[in-house]
Amino acid sequence: MQSPAKIAVRDRLLTDRHRRPLAEVGLAARALAEHLLGTVDVRRAATVAAYVSMNGEPGTGPLLDGLRAAGKRVILPVLLPDDDLDWAVYRSPDDLVRARLGLLEPVGERLGVDAIATADVVLVPALAVSSTGMRLGRGGGSYDRALGRVPVGTFTCALLYDGEVGVDVPVEPHDRPVRYAATPTGVRRLR
Repeated sequence: MQSPAKIAVRDRLLTDRHRRPLAEVGLAARALAEHLLGTVDVRRAATVAAYVSMNGEPGTGPLLDGLRAAGKRVILPVLLPDDDLDWAVYRSPDDLVRARLGLLEPVGERLGVDAIATADVVLVPALAVSSTGMRLGRGGGSYDRALGRVPVGTFTCALLYDGEVGVDVPVEPHDRPVRYAATPTGVRRLR
């Protein structure tokens, strides 16, 4: 059961995202890609765990294209019936299929839930993140479970809009932090 405080913050942030003009979403996606592709950690990475954005989230299309163009192995999540995340290699937008909850997932061989532990960089969705790196997701717990498998010291980063970083996020025992936040204005290390 989720706390009423978490539900209230989540509802407010989702409402703000749905009001965002489509042109702004596109500009934000390109800026996010430029900033992340320019980071030392992403440039050095062999494997990047990422995701396909949906429903007002900061766009990941230009980022996924840029990662592939840079020769990175990109793995994307596949939502399992128990809401855990399996992973599969991303090859192109043509290899994505519609899945439950409106998600787009890669076709191809499943790598297992522990595949995220092989990524040098882990990029995750969030609605907000606190200054200490605690993220607020959509409430399914999928990414908290996945982040629990990521080795300490890995570049973990939530993709957000400006104004969604430094938010007072209600925290529960199962919540997992990230080390960085990327917004259209840059990539920031969190405490």
